[in-house]
Amino acid sequence: MRLSTNLTGAVLFLAALATPVAAEPLSAQEAQIVESVKASLEEQIAFLGQAVDINSGTMNADGVRAVGDLFAGAFDGLGFETEWETLPAELNRAGHFHAKREGERGNRVLLIGHIDTVFDGASEGTKFRREGDTAFGPGASDMKGGDVVVLYALKALHEAGALDGAKIEVLFTGDEEAPGQPVSISRKSLIEAAGHTDVALNFEGGEEGAVVTSRRGSSGWTLTTTGLRRHSSGIFSKEVGAGAVFEASRILNAFYDKLHKEKYLTFNPGVIVGGTDVTYDEERTAGEAFGKTNVVAQKVVVDGGLRFISEEQKESARERMRKIVAQHLPHTDATIEFTDSYPAMAPTEGNKALLAVFSGVSEDLGYGAVTGNDPAQRGAADISFVAPLVPASMDGLGVRGEGAHTLEESVDLATLEEVTARAAILIYRLTCEDAPKF
Repeated sequence: MRLSTNLTGAVLFLAALATPVAAEPLSAQEAQIVESVKASLEEQIAFLGQAVDINSGTMNADGVRAVGDLFAGAFDGLGFETEWETLPAELNRAGHFHAKREGERGNRVLLIGHIDTVFDGASEGTKFRREGDTAFGPGASDMKGGDVVVLYALKALHEAGALDGAKIEVLFTGDEEAPGQPVSISRKSLIEAAGHTDVALNFEGGEEGAVVTSRRGSSGWTLTTTGLRRHSSGIFSKEVGAGAVFEASRILNAFYDKLHKEKYLTFNPGVIVGGTDVTYDEERTAGEAFGKTNVVAQKVVVDGGLRFISEEQKESARERMRKIVAQHLPHTDATIEFTDSYPAMAPTEGNKALLAVFSGVSEDLGYGAVTGNDPAQRGAADISFVAPLVPASMDGLGVRGEGAHTLEESVDLATLEEVTARAAILIYRLTCEDAPKF
């Protein structure tokens, strides 16, 4: 059957739409970088095993420092200046690992990771083990795997002669899983690094076809309510009032009614302790209460968290919560205190432009396009301290795996070459002479 001219044109048009856009060819130096990543793959896996075998729970200062020493030796071999940052003793944290190369070419790039894990003591199953294309061990994906991606991406650049002239700073924190307080001290050097950075990249665990261009911030709140300690037969009377438990219930219910429908805003009362006599330890988030059914509760403590997409949303939510708290039931009182933790990594035009560069890298390597994330699906991370201060930032560049924070935490080794090659070419394009600006 012969097609009409119009129909033929339509078929050709649809065929063009279905044909993927051809990837840009890699330059000779980029091809060399990719070959270096491939050649070092088994060495990279072995290095990951060494790092995982060191127990580096956040409170295990010697273990955290030992992982830092392991990376220091490797980064020294790539021409980086390395140092260990010791935090004040009162923070009770090991410190942070730093590595730097000075240069003037392209963007100033900050690469972020962490070397602590959630496990503090010797536990069964803490050693690295490999089963085919899967490797297991605490911290294997969160995030020693991401740290190793940084190291071997830079190793590939070094072997291709692509590091000279680039300004790159690496900062692996030693307390990401339980940051030392106050964070104004434990994250001081990270915040200072942002002051001389154009692009910040964090290597928390990734997922196929997507990276993190926005994260919600995280902060805490503590609600304390009080009432008159009286015999329960008098509750609700003019003399006794409602008691501390009903006051706390009123406030929590009002929080839900007035705030829970706002996009990207969540608030969670994680711990509640109430009764006649109450003790609460904020550091351990644990408490004890004594009460009797025939005595009106005298005190309630509620410890909660607040997540938000911007500083403006956070402050607006706090103000509304304060107003709710101020409206007391008879013969009760209530106070609320807020504590800052992680700022938000808001979606920005700079992050969007950086995503386009990274997606182009992925396509040129044959791995397909990459999209950004829904910020509601990601918690806070160290990138959050940097993102508000730099032109462009991105996270989720680390390894893919499952079971984070468990003894069966795993890494998909079949994807290790992909994530390392993408990281290496991204860093190369961000630090070359004709690098894009954000």
